[in-house]
Amino acid sequence: MCHVLNVLKLQVLTRLPLHCHAPLSSSPLPLLPLPLPPLLPPPQFTVTPLCCPSRSSVLTGRYPHNHEVRNNSLSGNCSSAAWQQGPEASAFPVFLGKQKYQTFFAGKYLNQYGKKDVGHVPPGWDQWHALVRRVQILRMLYYNYTLSVNGKEEKHGDVYEADYLTDLITNRSLHFLDDRSPQHPFFLMLAPPAPHSPWTAAPQYEKQFADVKAPRDGSFDKAGKDKHWLLRQPVNPMPESSLNFLDSAYRKRWQTLLSVDDMVEALVQKLDSIKELNNTYVFYTSDNGYHTGQFSLPIDKRQLYEFDIRVPLMVRGPGIKPKQTLQAPVLNIDLAPTILDISGTNLSSVNVDGQSFLPLMAPSLRNGTARPFFLVEYTGEGHQTSDPSCPKLGPGLSQCFPDCVCEDAFNNTYACVRTLERQHDLQYCEFADSESFVEVYNLTSDPHQLENIVKKVDPAVLQAMNQRLIKLQSCQGDSCRVYDRLRFWEIRFLTFLQGRLISLVSVCSV
Repeated sequence: MCHVLNVLKLQVLTRLPLHCHAPLSSSPLPLLPLPLPPLLPPPQFTVTPLCCPSRSSVLTGRYPHNHEVRNNSLSGNCSSAAWQQGPEASAFPVFLGKQKYQTFFAGKYLNQYGKKDVGHVPPGWDQWHALVRRVQILRMLYYNYTLSVNGKEEKHGDVYEADYLTDLITNRSLHFLDDRSPQHPFFLMLAPPAPHSPWTAAPQYEKQFADVKAPRDGSFDKAGKDKHWLLRQPVNPMPESSLNFLDSAYRKRWQTLLSVDDMVEALVQKLDSIKELNNTYVFYTSDNGYHTGQFSLPIDKRQLYEFDIRVPLMVRGPGIKPKQTLQAPVLNIDLAPTILDISGTNLSSVNVDGQSFLPLMAPSLRNGTARPFFLVEYTGEGHQTSDPSCPKLGPGLSQCFPDCVCEDAFNNTYACVRTLERQHDLQYCEFADSESFVEVYNLTSDPHQLENIVKKVDPAVLQAMNQRLIKLQSCQGDSCRVYDRLRFWEIRFLTFLQGRLISLVSVCSV
């Protein structure tokens, strides 16, 4: 049945950071114990570094400005009636159903899913086991949660063997594989709570990594003096209380992920035992990045920097050569068209902004086109009143952690052009704030984005960057995949950088 291909997609919540350009193998955490060599991590990015809009992009293959989910709130369109009637109705599982796929979902869907005790079953899913909104808000993600099981309420307690959610997702997915019809292909999407707060580890893993601390490299505890106003607020160097808090969070996140490793191992062994491993594509990824101490921000996501927009992606499956690494950037909006491509769906009939990267993974199938640049966009969230934990700061802020370091605000709203091709590794970002703040980075020489070089770049180059950004912010479908080959501003920018390097060499040689 090699002509019928199955798909298993595992999506963890806010995966541990890859620390920008560091290889995944540098992490001591055992990750994705596949018995056969996978495709190693490419430079994968999320087009928005926050749960609900990112997951909406994964489901639809569209940029946030097209699916219109702005943030995690109901007013921000997260699992709203408009979402359900519009983008959700044409999400990729709907098309899998048309290809006779048996579909299974378990775990966290969208932050506002299930406004009442039980939520609807979105179209395209045959088996549905999703966390409802109330327990997500109360952080009941591992125990004492409520699921919508095929549209019916199912409450859980705090007994490890019966209720620990990561293990429950594992067990139910294994049962699905046992009970499925062998006459049709299958698709599973598993979204365990790990490593999201409150970071509740399985009992057998509670004492693991006792001496581990968050890495002190790159931009860790560096001042963000040349960055937008939100990053100019944290105390630098970080107080001991913040360091202790983020180190504790880092350890606990690792502990919860050990159960995810168990999940992956169990699923791969099951696929092997039922003789489906060689017919199945396995994707392992996350909805957004995460920071622990970078630029003196304790913990969270939501920022434009590499530690929040880069996410892991590992894939194994038919036609993929072992241990290869894609050099071309892949986006989370590419997952939907890639999965549909695997299923045999005619992509011209699907409204997506992303593109299939199946040809890049398995070039023997057909040639693919790598994208040279893409859009990252985010809409900030802020409280109408003061944050209860930091009342002295006033309204408009949110996500405030120890020592009143707030990670988000209503005007933490930005859009970026990220260019990644050959010698070009650039980022240009504009903020919708009172300063109309702009940040520009050359990641070739500054991979940790320590220096905002906006004041050193030719104004004509900045104007050209601005025009490209405007086009991307209004792109839709095919126009999001049209890449102009004559890149005036990149050529000017590269010339500027080379000139600066020559000047530095001349000074040093005097």
